[in-house]
Amino acid sequence: MTHSGQCLCGAIAYEVSGEPNVVALCHCRDCQRAAGAPMVAWAMFPEEALKLTRGEPKTINSSGAAMRSFCPDCGSGLFYRNAEFLPGIVDVQTATLDDAEALPATVQIQVAERLDWMTHVHELPAFERFPDQA
Repeated sequence: MTHSGQCLCGAIAYEVSGEPNVVALCHCRDCQRAAGAPMVAWAMFPEEALKLTRGEPKTINSSGAAMRSFCPDCGSGLFYRNAEFLPGIVDVQTATLDDAEALPATVQIQVAERLDWMTHVHELPAFERFPDQA
């Protein structure tokens, strides 16, 4: 199976083929800071499964052997590589897939750094769009 995706502005597009090794919600502090979010959903694929179809992401060393790739125009996070801990693997941020529902998470990782309030997020009031601002 092939999945396509892109950044927010569309400058970077990609395809990833095959089945992911794992799809995880990562709660590590580096992911939180990189995404500006409490967690990031990643699908782990062999490096050769990823094909860029448009544009060239910028890649930075975010910590140690960790390399994060993102769109240099809109800032969307796209890929993660760590040759030390995950040789030959690329993680793809699943929210950037054209069908973001296609690869649901099956595990949570780095929960030692999970924000405390995330353990109860399912208990918060939920609105289809926005709450009334009266």
